[in-house]
Amino acid sequence: MSDKILKFSGGSFTIMQATDVHGIAKESPDTSRLLDAALDKIKPDLVVFTGDQIKGYGLSYLTGDKLEKVKQAIHNIAEPVNSRKIPFIVTFGNHDPQVGISLDKQLEIFKSYEHYVSPAEEFMFDAGTVSIPIMSGDGLRQIFNIYLVDSRGSAKGGGYAPVDKEQIEWYKSVREKLKEKNGGYIPSFVFQHIPVHEIYKLFERVSKKTAGAVQAFRTHKGKYYKLKKEISEKGGIFLEPPSIPDINTGEFEAMSEKGDVVGMFFGHDHKNSFVGNVGGVDLGYCPGCGFGEYGNGVERGVRAYILNESEPRNYSTYTVTYRELFGKKVLKPLKKAFYDKMPTSFDAAVPLIAKALGFIAALVLAVLLLARFL
Repeated sequence: MSDKILKFSGGSFTIMQATDVHGIAKESPDTSRLLDAALDKIKPDLVVFTGDQIKGYGLSYLTGDKLEKVKQAIHNIAEPVNSRKIPFIVTFGNHDPQVGISLDKQLEIFKSYEHYVSPAEEFMFDAGTVSIPIMSGDGLRQIFNIYLVDSRGSAKGGGYAPVDKEQIEWYKSVREKLKEKNGGYIPSFVFQHIPVHEIYKLFERVSKKTAGAVQAFRTHKGKYYKLKKEISEKGGIFLEPPSIPDINTGEFEAMSEKGDVVGMFFGHDHKNSFVGNVGGVDLGYCPGCGFGEYGNGVERGVRAYILNESEPRNYSTYTVTYRELFGKKVLKPLKKAFYDKMPTSFDAAVPLIAKALGFIAALVLAVLLLARFL
């Protein structure tokens, strides 16, 4: 664990976001290859893992020493960063707690690495909800702030639990504390796993027959969407509906009311990769990087953010994908092919299951009819 101060160097500060590793003790070599190469290409000043570091539902965790396997899965992603002496932090996703090891214990494992950044106690709400300052090059003034928010896990009755109102109040208190200390609101990023409801404002509703239309579920059930043209023209990729909580507790409203939050960035929906603006706040996706779960083929990747010390609100962002680094050839093509065809969620799987059952029923009926007339 490090108490090192994060600060700008040469007027800039680079953040690398990696999400949805879905790690097990025996990590996919393509995931490791991607992360290693991305670290060397981007050379970040900070790495942020935004949830689902652990494939909590993975069958490999059902046997043997579960804790040791979780430690190894964490080591697979932490050591490449730590060995390069790059500071890093984590928040958690809906699948991390499913493994049966508490988030506090998982955080303890991450904190055992020398370059893990641990916030001051007053800036920590829980294991995955923290505030981290980025200081000026001389270390005397806070220029920027990073909030990590644990967006929680599954809700009773299905779907996802929302961010707690207590977390939102904690954010507000930290925001005001930073204002008082620094003489004004501090420009900030928010990183969390599950997107806010307002992400849907970046889409236009279209008919089912529209080319590229994406079917949504739960609170948007029966609706189809496309990414707004101005976002897709900038290279935005929208291939699956945002899987958001059914309940909106007002997180975006709180984080957009004072103008301090410049952008909110998410994972969770592995195939999406875009950034758009809603009410003055950028909302964006980092593509999933794990090859041990469904994803967008060799477009799996990470997202980089470059901050400017003199103009901290004017940042730039880009993705680095497996395709850019290595082309189309992967080390485990059969595994990739399998996961590329996986449905993106249980809701997306239901129609496929229904079709499969319908096919089986039709086949059985055909056999029975054939047997009757032979």
